[in-house]
Amino acid sequence: MNALCDIETAQDVERLVNAFYAKVNRDELLAPIFNETAQVDWPKHLPTMYRFWQSLLFGNGNYQGAPFPKHAVLPVQQAHFERWLTLFAETVDENFTGPRSEEAKSRAVCIADTFARRMGVLTDPAALARILYDEC
Repeated sequence: MNALCDIETAQDVERLVNAFYAKVNRDELLAPIFNETAQVDWPKHLPTMYRFWQSLLFGNGNYQGAPFPKHAVLPVQQAHFERWLTLFAETVDENFTGPRSEEAKSRAVCIADTFARRMGVLTDPAALARILYDEC
């Protein structure tokens, strides 16, 4: 088995995003939100997610957009954010290790926390951080 490396290239980001959304599409809680409610166009959405995460992790500015409004209308609760974050962290840990991998997980916590707060569904403010940091 090969040792895990950090997220270093655009191809690494694509691998992460593809593996993560493959899990999302198999998840009994999240798949209906993405595929039935939001009716995500995956061939269009995945390249947007590549650019989003590349911008966050590499600061390359390839992503242009406002992700919150599209999410604000979805019928989600804190449990959806918890599952999203759990799957994301698992996917990072299964594929990568290093400072940028940790940054990706930290940024995911911030995104989930911000969206859940703005949507008024965060009932336990420490819950999302606990997914990554048990001591929180």
